[in-house]
Amino acid sequence: MIEILKHIDFTPFILSFKLASITTIILFAICLPYGWYLSQTRSKFKPFLEAISALPIVLPPSVLGFYILYALSYNSPIGAFLNKYFGVKLVFDFPGLVVASSLYSFPFMLQPLQNGFEGLNKNILEASYIGGKGKIETILKVVLPNIKPSILTAIVITFAHTVGEFGVVLMVGGSIPGKTKVASVAIYEMVEEMDYTSANVYSAIMVAISFLVLLGVYIFNNKMNRRFI
Repeated sequence: MIEILKHIDFTPFILSFKLASITTIILFAICLPYGWYLSQTRSKFKPFLEAISALPIVLPPSVLGFYILYALSYNSPIGAFLNKYFGVKLVFDFPGLVVASSLYSFPFMLQPLQNGFEGLNKNILEASYIGGKGKIETILKVVLPNIKPSILTAIVITFAHTVGEFGVVLMVGGSIPGKTKVASVAIYEMVEEMDYTSANVYSAIMVAISFLVLLGVYIFNNKMNRRFI
């Protein structure tokens, strides 16, 4: 096993972790205020917004990947505009992977945060407002500290889900070594080449990482739950 590891190119794993880190940061910044809005609003459009946000969970990756690929290509208004005025190339490039991953992993960040906000004791919010704190201060000093398990779950699940993405990133980014060839794509190519030994090692590393990440989340959440019992 040690000899096999010496000959393994870890660049796809580095790309996967880089992609997952950037995607997680972007989605946390977007979904934190959006999740708060959805948890507090009584708008009749809330079910529509929730359905749109959850679409990536039920859509086949190939379908979502196709529409993202088209939207970012030079033939689309968005792709043509970005390329003409900013010189930004998204298709078959790392920035395109970030866009695709952000869309694909969106509900995995949003839903835990929204559930955490909705499960918060409303008396805590009222007490904060009565104590003279504004909405922003209440969110930062009262709400967020009380939904730490939800925040951790959202961050970790989003990160792990992004690391394991395959269909969407393959369609949008292809398989360019050192640029868009992430770990999941590398495993797929190894299987196609019938290099089962390397594919087994890569897959085992992915399984180990995923298990350790989830184990850490459950251990943390169990500790937090015992604190409030």
